[in-house]
Amino acid sequence: MQGFRPGHIAFFILGLLALFAVLAMGGCAPNCAVQPVSNRISPPQPSAQGWWYESFKIDWPKGQAPAWSMDLLIAHQIIKPVLIRYGNEIVLWRFHRRAVRDSAGDQFSFIFYTTAQNARKIYAAIGSNPVLGQLLAKGLIVQVITDDTNKITRPKIEDTSDPNWSKPLQKAWPYFIMGASQTWLDLISQYAGRAKERPRSLNERVSFYQKIDQKVDATWTKEGGHAFLHHLDALFGYGPLDVVVHRKVKLQF
Repeated sequence: MQGFRPGHIAFFILGLLALFAVLAMGGCAPNCAVQPVSNRISPPQPSAQGWWYESFKIDWPKGQAPAWSMDLLIAHQIIKPVLIRYGNEIVLWRFHRRAVRDSAGDQFSFIFYTTAQNARKIYAAIGSNPVLGQLLAKGLIVQVITDDTNKITRPKIEDTSDPNWSKPLQKAWPYFIMGASQTWLDLISQYAGRAKERPRSLNERVSFYQKIDQKVDATWTKEGGHAFLHHLDALFGYGPLDVVVHRKVKLQF
């Protein structure tokens, strides 16, 4: 056998490289073609539902008390029209009020359970509300925060309940708080409807809901113990109740 010449060796190596390239390209065909990598998130299915937040961060100057009456204005003038228009497409909803000196600050939230498509409609309706535009322009609302409707992050009924509660309570509580929120909103609506004066300017509107807030507070103070707490106690059979008090209150069932 004759030895390989340098030219033959080079030709032989090139042939091997070509063979390896062909095997690499065709070795897994036709059923295992390489799929392109995509970072796109698949949109939610049209029928898929979840919880959505629309939170309004309210101006809260240092040294001043929270403007609690702004919650009533937002609920009645901005959220109620949405409930009237899209109420049949919302499975569950509620309000959440909080004011703590932290990064979130004073926020009023509308929380609702529906499809992503309906959430987009609701966000759009709220965003186009002229009262909201006035409050933003005046600086009374400093930020509006919404969820990304391209993904559902809270698909379960219990996903916005307190995780420290028992599982059955987590699932049942959203129905209770929706009724309580509806009652609170209806009280606002009734007192606003009975008022003789009708606010025209933004300043008049703010002052108007300060008065409505006083009336709702008075109802809670004078009648809440029996109308709400007593009847809840009766509904649960007057069983023992562990009460955690965060402020001084008079409990009279």
